[in-house]
Amino acid sequence: MMGPGIAATLALGGIRTTILSRTVESAERGLETAVAQAKLLGEHGLAPAERAAAAPALLGCGTDWDAAAGDSDLVVESAPENMAFKQELFARLDRAARPEAILASNTSGLSITSIASRCANPERVVTTHFWNPPHLMPLVEIVRGEKTAEDVVATLGVLLRDCGKAPVVVKKDRPGQLGNRLQLALIREAVNIVQEGIADPDDVDTAARAGFGLRLPVYGIFEHQDMVGLDMGYAIADYVCRDLFSEPRAPELFAEKVAAGHLGAKVGRGFHDWTVKDAAAVRSRRDKFVCEFLKSEFGEVYRTPPNPARDNS
Repeated sequence: MMGPGIAATLALGGIRTTILSRTVESAERGLETAVAQAKLLGEHGLAPAERAAAAPALLGCGTDWDAAAGDSDLVVESAPENMAFKQELFARLDRAARPEAILASNTSGLSITSIASRCANPERVVTTHFWNPPHLMPLVEIVRGEKTAEDVVATLGVLLRDCGKAPVVVKKDRPGQLGNRLQLALIREAVNIVQEGIADPDDVDTAARAGFGLRLPVYGIFEHQDMVGLDMGYAIADYVCRDLFSEPRAPELFAEKVAAGHLGAKVGRGFHDWTVKDAAAVRSRRDKFVCEFLKSEFGEVYRTPPNPARDNS
């Protein structure tokens, strides 16, 4: 799911990139997707036309992980979120890769320190968490493990900005990194609101989209607090926080949904009824909005043109 978008991003930044998978068929599907995504960004004006045209020639695919790792300056893993698998894979990559190569994981929450624990060179292991869909979303979280070298973090920051991304550095390797910690705090209270009967899921989603969510792309959390005044912000937080769900676990309603098999759009029912709600239309609406926003004057701050001076290594 994530690999092709990451590959397209790197190729649009002028970097020769190989998509690796366990089978030839899945590797070829990934390559086809990456080429289509690079083309889409070019068509929407979200990547320079010459870069979009050049990207397919910079993309390849294969199944020989050891050979590819031994010939790469950067390896980005986007395997399933399984700690044992990632530890084994990174130990293997650590043996196969050149000493100066950077080994990065796209994990959205697992500890990069733990992932690197079986590596002989943990100082070159780091998280680069691309947000979904990775070819559209500007954010990439660079998470520093306990032994990650500072020059690795700095090098990735420059490379990602050259590829048009908006990287942030997460200084401590904690569950959920940065963005997911914020998002999960919101999810936890949203589920609690429904559980407590304060509002229905449709109205919670509308409040998020039509209220604070609408201004978040251009008006950050701390900017808002400073603008309204910390005296007012403190008073509101001190009063409201006492009534928020603050247990160190997911609300019970979440567990009830999972136990009932209401797992979301993939099975037709979750918090919403997906037999009457179109998942493909929701994804299309999301992607169209992101594209249009990034093309606007307000989205320019998140779009750094790829560095034309970067070579194809």
